[in-house]
Amino acid sequence: MTAAVAEPGPTDAPLLRVRGLDKHFGPVQALYHVDLDLPSGKVTALCGDNGAGKSVLTKCIAGIYQPDHAEFLWEGHPAHIRSARDASRLGIETVYQDLALADNLDIVQNMFLGRERTSRGLLDEDSMERAAGETLASLRVTTVKSIRQPVASLSGGQRQSVAVAKAVMWNSKLVIMDEPTAALGVVQTKMVLDLIRRLRDRGLAVMVISHNLNDVFEVADRIAVMYLGRLVVQGDAATFDRQSVVEYMTTGAAGRPGGPRAKES
Repeated sequence: MTAAVAEPGPTDAPLLRVRGLDKHFGPVQALYHVDLDLPSGKVTALCGDNGAGKSVLTKCIAGIYQPDHAEFLWEGHPAHIRSARDASRLGIETVYQDLALADNLDIVQNMFLGRERTSRGLLDEDSMERAAGETLASLRVTTVKSIRQPVASLSGGQRQSVAVAKAVMWNSKLVIMDEPTAALGVVQTKMVLDLIRRLRDRGLAVMVISHNLNDVFEVADRIAVMYLGRLVVQGDAATFDRQSVVEYMTTGAAGRPGGPRAKES
Protein backbone atom coordinates (compact mmCIF):
# COMPACT_ATOMS: atom_id res chain seq x y z
CA MET A 1 0.00 0.00 0.00
CA THR A 2 1.22 3.47 -0.80
CA ALA A 3 1.88 5.70 2.17
CA ALA A 4 -0.17 8.87 2.22
CA VAL A 5 -0.03 12.10 4.12
CA ALA A 6 -3.21 13.48 5.65
CA GLU A 7 -4.23 16.86 4.29
CA PRO A 8 -5.28 18.27 7.70
CA GLY A 9 -3.00 17.95 10.69
CA PRO A 10 -3.42 14.92 12.95
CA THR A 11 -5.58 16.85 15.41
CA ASP A 12 -8.06 17.81 12.65
CA ALA A 13 -8.19 14.44 10.91
CA PRO A 14 -10.89 11.84 11.43
CA LEU A 15 -9.78 8.97 13.63
CA LEU A 16 -9.81 6.69 10.57
CA ARG A 17 -9.68 7.89 7.01
CA VAL A 18 -10.02 5.27 4.27
CA ARG A 19 -9.08 6.26 0.74
CA GLY A 20 -9.35 4.42 -2.59
CA LEU A 21 -10.22 1.02 -1.14
CA ASP A 22 -10.65 -1.67 -3.82
CA LYS A 23 -11.42 -5.33 -3.19
CA HIS A 24 -11.78 -8.20 -5.67
CA PHE A 25 -12.82 -11.79 -5.07
CA GLY A 26 -11.49 -13.53 -8.17
CA PRO A 27 -13.10 -11.85 -11.19
CA VAL A 28 -15.73 -10.11 -9.06
CA GLN A 29 -15.00 -6.60 -7.81
CA ALA A 30 -16.77 -6.13 -4.49
CA LEU A 31 -15.59 -2.60 -3.64
CA TYR A 32 -14.69 0.30 -5.93
CA HIS A 33 -12.44 3.14 -4.70
CA VAL A 34 -14.23 3.53 -1.35
CA ASP A 35 -13.47 6.71 0.61
CA LEU A 36 -14.79 6.81 4.19
CA ASP A 37 -14.16 9.03 7.22
CA LEU A 38 -14.83 7.84 10.78
CA PRO A 39 -14.39 10.69 13.30
CA SER A 40 -13.98 10.24 17.04
CA GLY A 41 -16.96 11.12 19.21
CA LYS A 42 -19.39 10.46 16.36
CA VAL A 43 -21.71 7.62 15.39
CA THR A 44 -21.45 6.92 11.67
CA ALA A 45 -24.24 4.75 10.24
CA LEU A 46 -23.24 2.67 7.21
CA CYS A 47 -26.34 1.95 5.13
CA GLY A 48 -26.90 -0.01 1.96
CA ASP A 49 -29.02 -2.75 0.44
CA ASN A 50 -28.02 -6.42 0.59
CA GLY A 51 -24.93 -6.94 -1.55
CA ALA A 52 -23.94 -3.26 -1.46
CA GLY A 53 -20.55 -4.11 0.08
CA LYS A 54 -21.09 -3.11 3.72
CA SER A 55 -19.80 -6.38 5.16
CA VAL A 56 -16.79 -6.51 2.85
CA LEU A 57 -15.83 -2.94 3.74
CA THR A 58 -16.27 -3.70 7.44
CA LYS A 59 -14.04 -6.77 7.20
CA CYS A 60 -11.36 -4.80 5.34
CA ILE A 61 -11.30 -2.20 8.14
CA ALA A 62 -11.30 -4.99 10.75
CA GLY A 63 -8.38 -6.74 9.09
CA ILE A 64 -10.31 -9.88 8.15
CA TYR A 65 -9.93 -9.17 4.42
CA GLN A 66 -6.90 -7.47 2.92
CA PRO A 67 -7.89 -4.95 0.24
CA ASP A 68 -6.25 -5.00 -3.18
CA HIS A 69 -5.50 -1.32 -2.70
CA ALA A 70 -6.25 1.15 0.06
CA GLU A 71 -4.76 3.98 2.04
CA PHE A 72 -5.55 4.00 5.75
CA LEU A 73 -4.86 7.08 7.83
CA TRP A 74 -5.20 6.53 11.58
CA GLU A 75 -5.17 9.68 13.70
CA GLY A 76 -3.78 11.49 10.67
CA HIS A 77 -0.89 9.09 10.08
CA PRO A 78 -0.46 6.31 7.48
CA ALA A 79 -1.31 2.87 8.86
CA HIS A 80 -1.40 -0.68 7.59
CA ILE A 81 -4.24 -3.07 8.44
CA ARG A 82 -3.21 -6.49 7.17
CA SER A 83 -4.80 -8.63 9.89
CA ALA A 84 -7.29 -8.55 12.75
CA ARG A 85 -4.31 -8.23 15.08
CA ASP A 86 -3.18 -5.07 13.26
CA ALA A 87 -6.68 -3.61 13.63
CA SER A 88 -6.82 -4.52 17.31
CA ARG A 89 -3.41 -2.94 17.97
CA LEU A 90 -4.67 0.33 16.51
CA GLY A 91 -7.80 0.19 18.67
CA ILE A 92 -10.36 -1.18 16.20
CA GLU A 93 -12.82 -3.71 17.63
CA THR A 94 -15.75 -5.25 15.76
CA VAL A 95 -18.97 -6.65 17.20
CA TYR A 96 -20.35 -8.96 14.52
CA GLN A 97 -24.01 -9.84 14.17
CA ASP A 98 -23.49 -13.30 15.67
CA LEU A 99 -21.73 -11.57 18.64
CA ALA A 100 -19.14 -14.40 18.89
CA LEU A 101 -20.11 -15.16 22.48
CA ALA A 102 -19.81 -18.63 24.03
CA ASP A 103 -23.19 -19.56 25.54
CA ASN A 104 -21.69 -22.09 27.97
CA LEU A 105 -19.34 -19.52 29.54
CA ASP A 106 -20.25 -16.75 31.96
CA ILE A 107 -19.95 -13.01 31.28
CA VAL A 108 -16.46 -12.63 32.74
CA GLN A 109 -15.15 -15.66 30.85
CA ASN A 110 -16.59 -14.31 27.60
CA MET A 111 -15.14 -10.84 28.07
CA PHE A 112 -11.64 -12.30 28.60
CA LEU A 113 -11.92 -15.19 26.13
CA GLY A 114 -8.52 -15.58 24.48
CA ARG A 115 -7.06 -12.78 26.61
CA GLU A 116 -7.23 -14.36 30.05
CA ARG A 117 -5.21 -12.84 32.87
CA THR A 118 -2.95 -15.12 34.87
CA SER A 119 -1.03 -14.86 38.11
CA ARG A 120 1.66 -17.39 38.97
CA GLY A 121 0.40 -19.71 36.25
CA LEU A 122 -3.22 -19.63 37.40
CA LEU A 123 -6.18 -17.68 36.10
CA ASP A 124 -6.50 -14.38 37.95
CA GLU A 125 -10.25 -14.61 38.48
CA ASP A 126 -10.44 -11.68 40.92
CA SER A 127 -8.67 -9.29 38.54
CA MET A 128 -10.84 -10.34 35.61
CA GLU A 129 -14.03 -10.03 37.66
CA ARG A 130 -13.09 -6.53 38.80
CA ALA A 131 -12.21 -5.36 35.28
CA ALA A 132 -15.37 -6.86 33.76
CA GLY A 133 -17.55 -5.33 36.46
CA GLU A 134 -15.92 -1.91 36.10
CA THR A 135 -16.34 -1.95 32.33
CA LEU A 136 -20.01 -2.92 32.52
CA ALA A 137 -20.62 -0.29 35.21
CA SER A 138 -18.89 2.40 33.16
CA LEU A 139 -21.24 1.62 30.29
CA ARG A 140 -24.16 1.60 32.73
CA VAL A 141 -25.08 -2.00 31.91
CA THR A 142 -27.14 -2.65 35.03
CA THR A 143 -29.71 -5.24 33.94
CA VAL A 144 -27.54 -8.35 34.36
CA LYS A 145 -28.07 -10.08 37.71
CA SER A 146 -24.51 -11.33 38.02
CA ILE A 147 -21.36 -11.11 35.92
CA ARG A 148 -20.99 -14.80 36.65
CA GLN A 149 -24.25 -15.82 34.99
CA PRO A 150 -23.97 -17.87 31.77
CA VAL A 151 -24.36 -15.88 28.57
CA ALA A 152 -27.03 -18.41 27.50
CA SER A 153 -29.31 -16.96 30.21
CA LEU A 154 -29.13 -13.38 28.87
CA SER A 155 -31.67 -11.53 26.72
CA GLY A 156 -30.70 -10.31 23.25
CA GLY A 157 -30.09 -6.78 24.48
CA GLN A 158 -27.97 -8.02 27.39
CA ARG A 159 -25.91 -10.22 25.04
CA GLN A 160 -25.28 -7.25 22.77
CA SER A 161 -24.23 -5.20 25.81
CA VAL A 162 -21.74 -7.87 26.88
CA ALA A 163 -20.30 -8.07 23.35
CA VAL A 164 -19.83 -4.28 23.30
CA ALA A 165 -18.30 -4.25 26.78
CA LYS A 166 -15.90 -6.98 25.63
CA ALA A 167 -14.90 -4.79 22.68
CA VAL A 168 -14.27 -1.63 24.71
CA MET A 169 -12.23 -3.35 27.44
CA TRP A 170 -9.13 -3.33 25.26
CA ASN A 171 -8.50 0.42 24.88
CA SER A 172 -10.51 0.53 21.69
CA LYS A 173 -10.92 3.82 19.85
CA LEU A 174 -13.21 2.61 17.05
CA VAL A 175 -16.06 0.15 17.65
CA ILE A 176 -17.81 -1.32 14.61
CA MET A 177 -21.24 -2.85 15.22
CA ASP A 178 -22.95 -5.03 12.61
CA GLU A 179 -26.77 -4.84 12.78
CA PRO A 180 -26.74 -4.39 16.58
CA THR A 181 -30.53 -4.19 16.96
CA ALA A 182 -31.49 -7.00 14.57
CA ALA A 183 -34.17 -9.26 16.06
CA LEU A 184 -34.42 -7.19 19.26
CA GLY A 185 -37.66 -5.95 20.78
CA VAL A 186 -38.46 -2.31 21.50
CA VAL A 187 -37.07 -2.25 25.05
CA GLN A 188 -33.89 -4.13 24.13
CA THR A 189 -33.36 -1.93 21.07
CA LYS A 190 -33.54 1.18 23.27
CA MET A 191 -30.96 -0.39 25.61
CA VAL A 192 -28.54 -0.96 22.73
CA LEU A 193 -29.06 2.50 21.20
CA ASP A 194 -28.40 4.07 24.63
CA LEU A 195 -25.22 2.00 24.82
CA ILE A 196 -24.10 3.30 21.41
CA ARG A 197 -24.65 6.88 22.61
CA ARG A 198 -22.53 6.19 25.68
CA LEU A 199 -19.68 4.94 23.49
CA ARG A 200 -19.90 8.17 21.49
CA ASP A 201 -20.02 10.27 24.66
CA ARG A 202 -16.81 8.57 25.82
CA GLY A 203 -15.15 9.95 22.69
CA LEU A 204 -15.03 6.72 20.70
CA ALA A 205 -15.69 6.53 16.99
CA VAL A 206 -18.61 4.19 16.34
CA MET A 207 -19.63 2.71 13.01
CA VAL A 208 -23.05 1.04 12.98
CA ILE A 209 -24.13 -1.09 10.02
CA SER A 210 -27.92 -1.09 9.94
CA HIS A 211 -30.90 -1.64 7.68
CA ASN A 212 -33.21 -0.06 10.25
CA LEU A 213 -33.57 3.60 9.30
CA ASN A 214 -35.53 4.38 12.47
CA ASP A 215 -32.47 3.31 14.48
CA VAL A 216 -30.14 5.15 12.09
CA PHE A 217 -31.93 8.47 12.51
CA GLU A 218 -32.29 7.88 16.25
CA VAL A 219 -28.58 7.50 16.96
CA ALA A 220 -26.39 8.51 13.99
CA ASP A 221 -24.42 11.75 13.78
CA ARG A 222 -23.24 10.91 10.26
CA ILE A 223 -24.61 8.68 7.51
CA ALA A 224 -22.68 6.93 4.75
CA VAL A 225 -24.50 5.01 2.02
CA MET A 226 -23.17 2.22 -0.19
CA TYR A 227 -24.57 1.15 -3.54
CA LEU A 228 -23.20 -1.75 -5.61
CA GLY A 229 -19.76 -1.67 -4.05
CA ARG A 230 -19.37 2.10 -4.07
CA LEU A 231 -19.72 4.53 -1.21
CA VAL A 232 -21.95 7.05 -2.95
CA VAL A 233 -22.43 9.66 -0.22
CA GLN A 234 -21.50 10.51 3.35
CA GLY A 235 -22.36 13.49 5.47
CA ASP A 236 -24.04 14.82 8.59
CA ALA A 237 -27.23 12.96 9.45
CA ALA A 238 -29.10 16.28 9.53
CA THR A 239 -28.56 16.65 5.76
CA PHE A 240 -30.54 13.45 5.04
CA ASP A 241 -34.12 12.34 5.43
CA ARG A 242 -35.40 8.78 5.16
CA GLN A 243 -36.45 9.09 1.55
CA SER A 244 -33.10 10.45 0.42
CA VAL A 245 -31.28 7.58 2.19
CA VAL A 246 -33.60 5.03 0.53
CA GLU A 247 -32.96 6.65 -2.86
CA TYR A 248 -29.20 6.50 -2.37
CA MET A 249 -29.50 2.86 -1.25
CA THR A 250 -31.65 1.80 -4.22
CA THR A 251 -30.37 3.97 -7.08
CA GLY A 252 -27.04 5.37 -5.96
CA ALA A 253 -28.36 8.94 -6.12
CA ALA A 254 -31.01 11.18 -4.58
CA GLY A 255 -32.79 12.46 -7.63
CA ARG A 256 -35.99 14.17 -6.50
CA PRO A 257 -36.08 17.75 -7.78
CA GLY A 258 -35.99 20.05 -4.78
CA GLY A 259 -35.67 17.14 -2.39
CA PRO A 260 -33.14 16.98 0.42
CA ARG A 261 -29.69 16.03 -0.72
CA ALA A 262 -26.74 15.02 1.41
CA LYS A 263 -23.53 16.96 1.30
CA GLU A 264 -20.80 14.66 0.06
CA SER A 265 -17.55 14.88 1.96
